[in-house]
Amino acid sequence: MWRRRRRERDDWFDEFFGREFEMFDEIIERMMRDFDELFRRATSGEFKPIIRGFSVRIGPDGKPEIREFGTKPPIREDIEERKPLIDVIETDDEIQVIAEMPGVNKEDIELNASETSLEIKAEGESRKYYEVVSLPAEVIPDSARARYNNGVLEVLLKKKYPKKEEKKRIKID
Repeated sequence: MWRRRRRERDDWFDEFFGREFEMFDEIIERMMRDFDELFRRATSGEFKPIIRGFSVRIGPDGKPEIREFGTKPPIREDIEERKPLIDVIETDDEIQVIAEMPGVNKEDIELNASETSLEIKAEGESRKYYEVVSLPAEVIPDSARARYNNGVLEVLLKKKYPKKEEKKRIKID
């Protein structure tokens, strides 16, 4: 276990964070098991660099969202696959997906969009990225625009059903 003692938490803490804290704990424990395996392999001479991490942010519902990124277990020995660090930003009429994928060229990236998800694939000389992003609302796949600069991919997708602001006249008494 990555912690020596488990601290007792207050009821308000459990109520606010609930399952999200348990998921965070599971991610940290899995990362530490992976680190132990990496350390074992490094001391035996079969070391390869590894990148692992997570990001935490408060979602639109007020609950924390925890996302993992970094090196995945290798599919082929010569190329390591990574999950890019991804952020999804939703506005009234579009969804913006930002993915950090350093080490690949624009020509190495393949994007496939459906109404509910965005598939990101990239394979450079020494790095490979793959992730399927679930979108928070339905989009029009043909509306997608993308650009890649300095290792950052930005994809803009128009919502299929944008939020329409309804105005109501208010009577003054």
